[in-house]
Amino acid sequence: FCFVLSAVMASGTALIYDEEMTTHKLLWSDPVCDIEVPERLSSSYERLKCYCLVERCVLVPAREGSEEEILLVHSSEHVEVAKSTQTMNEEELKRASGNYDAFFFHPNTYRCARLAVGATLQLVDAVMSGKVCNGMALVRPPGHHSQRNAANGFCLFNNVAIAAEYAKLKYGLQRILIVDWDVHHGQGTQYIFEEDPRVLYFSWHRYEHQEFWPSLKESDYDAVGLGKGKGFNINLPWNKVGMGNSDYLAAFFHVLLPMAFEFDPELVLVSSGYDSGIGDPEGQMNATPEVFAHLTHFLMQLANGKLCVILEGGYHLKSLSESVCMTVKTLLGDPVPQVS
Repeated sequence: FCFVLSAVMASGTALIYDEEMTTHKLLWSDPVCDIEVPERLSSSYERLKCYCLVERCVLVPAREGSEEEILLVHSSEHVEVAKSTQTMNEEELKRASGNYDAFFFHPNTYRCARLAVGATLQLVDAVMSGKVCNGMALVRPPGHHSQRNAANGFCLFNNVAIAAEYAKLKYGLQRILIVDWDVHHGQGTQYIFEEDPRVLYFSWHRYEHQEFWPSLKESDYDAVGLGKGKGFNINLPWNKVGMGNSDYLAAFFHVLLPMAFEFDPELVLVSSGYDSGIGDPEGQMNATPEVFAHLTHFLMQLANGKLCVILEGGYHLKSLSESVCMTVKTLLGDPVPQVS
């Protein structure tokens, strides 16, 4: 007798994009915030179309995150402030934005931020239910700097942190890995999970001995988590610019991956900022788009391939859109390109 064992494996890659998230934009002049433009989303999506990658993905619609979902991570005061900006005039929006570090409100910001949360949760559901194997959500505003009670660094609601809480609650997950390859420290995510051993948070970031924004002591390598969460927070601070492909690969091989395999996550979430890529004015790093294919490929070996990639930063439109395409190609199972 010949027994054929066929494992029912999830296949396919989800892509979530909603043009409405491009309506959040800066209405006045602010040199700190003027790099966070709607074109970050639209040019990434256009480039995916150019490479015929959109038609190869499973297109999942975005939805609005509910208030209840946002409250998994944020305070009701924070949600109320965000909600109140929908009816403000420009002067009032400017004043409300001034209460936060590097943030701007538009009348559509609250709606876009809810779509960003909902899109991220749609991706988690698609992956956890086995509808797809993995996927990417192109969202804005981004999330990893926002804290329980404050907007910060272009971020209103912490999309990835909400997704981790949601996955713990809905799917009973005990081990979630968050990989933050944005060039800034996702201090919001660190604060939310620093006492939680069920979430392993890894961030590399430009630090320059605390000179680089957000310039926090707790972005250094010795911030390893608190209480039960001690050992589950990993910061890799870069103290100079110009890091290249080999630096990023070395960080994965020697720091992240040994711990990630030991942790054995049930789900991997990526705070996928591409300001760590070449040409970006924020990062000033030299890693080429190909390296993101390799980073993605390594993470696909964890959690039976359950990988959700969620857009964070990235301000050089060509570098950003090429890197997004490299990530999606790899999620789709294309061979990874040689890395220079």
